[in-house]
Amino acid sequence: MHEQLKLSNQICFRLYTASRLLTQAYRPFLAPLGITYPQYLVLMVLWEQDNQMVSDITHRLMLDTNTVTPLLQRMERDGLVVRTKGNVDGRQRMVSLTKKGRQLEDKAQDIPRCMATQWSQPDLEEDDIAKLTETLDKMIHHQNPHTKE
Repeated sequence: MHEQLKLSNQICFRLYTASRLLTQAYRPFLAPLGITYPQYLVLMVLWEQDNQMVSDITHRLMLDTNTVTPLLQRMERDGLVVRTKGNVDGRQRMVSLTKKGRQLEDKAQDIPRCMATQWSQPDLEEDDIAKLTETLDKMIHHQNPHTKE
């Protein structure tokens, strides 16, 4: 067997597994709010700045429009957001939080602390997380096609 093809030598496997496990860890906190992890990401973008173009949301989340649009449609059906035509260009879609979507921010405010508590382990220090975050940011920057424009 080629050494480079061993699963244990693949960083992509570690990243995939970590991502999957972290997403699963969010479920117990998001389920009472009636939202999924991808919806939580959209809400965080809109909590930072409401009334954004779909293209801005897709850019912030580093996702394609065809991934975000069905997500926004579900969120609109659930009463979390409203999509409207842009004022300048009617082809653009603006996304705004509804009252229900804004109220979820207060309900979600403890989620980051709860997740940090779950990550807190004797062999995993805050500095380790900070270094990992920096390394992942660099990897994302180099792999993201939007940064190569």
